[in-house]
Amino acid sequence: MSTVNVVDHPLVQHKLTLMRDKTVSTKGFRQLMNEIGMLLCYEVTRSLPLELVEVETPLAKTLKPTIAGKKLVFAPILRAGMGFLDGMLNLVPSARVAHIGLYRDPKTLEAVEYYFKAPADIADRLVIVMDPMLATANSAVAAISRLKERGVKDLRFVCLLAAPEGIKHLTAAHPDVEIWTAAIDERLNDHGYIVPGLGDAGDRMFGTK
Repeated sequence: MSTVNVVDHPLVQHKLTLMRDKTVSTKGFRQLMNEIGMLLCYEVTRSLPLELVEVETPLAKTLKPTIAGKKLVFAPILRAGMGFLDGMLNLVPSARVAHIGLYRDPKTLEAVEYYFKAPADIADRLVIVMDPMLATANSAVAAISRLKERGVKDLRFVCLLAAPEGIKHLTAAHPDVEIWTAAIDERLNDHGYIVPGLGDAGDRMFGTK
C-alpha cells in the first residue's frame, strides 16, 4: 500500500499557515509556494541512492558519495503544479522536467488531458509528480497512469494539502506510489475543494478567478 508522509517540519507548517490566509497577496502566495516546494523536495529526495566517486580536494584524493543513476524528473501537473517547480529546481538544478496538462471538468470533476511532454527516456528515471492539492485525486491518478503508460516504474507524488478522500483514491489506484504532503485536511466540500484548505491554488498563485 502507498505510504503517506506528512512533512511536519516547523518551517513547512509555518509557511503553510501563511498560505491559508485569504489576505495573502498573489506575490506572497507564489513566493511561499516556491519556498515550500524546496522544503518538500528535500524530504521526497531523502532516500535517493548514493554511490562513491573519486574526487581530488586541494589536499588529497578521496572517495565520497554522489547521487547514483540517471537524473530525476520533476513532473508538475499544469497549471498549479508549476508553483513547486522553481523551488525544486533550485535544489536539484540538473533535474529533467515533464509537463502534464490536465483540467478538472467542473461538472464531473474528472481530469481531462490537454498536454503531455516528457523526456524520451523517462521510463528509466525516478519521476516526482507535483500538484499542490490532492482533493478528489482525479488529476493525480490520471497523471500517474499516463506516466506508467510511458513505462515509468519509479514514481513519487508531492502535494501541499491532501484530503482523506484523495489519499484513498490515489492509494487504491496506484498503491505503489508513495505520497508526501504538508498536511491532511478534514474533508472535501460538495464542489470538490479541500476544507479548510486554502482555496484554488492555481487561482491564488496566478491571480486569476
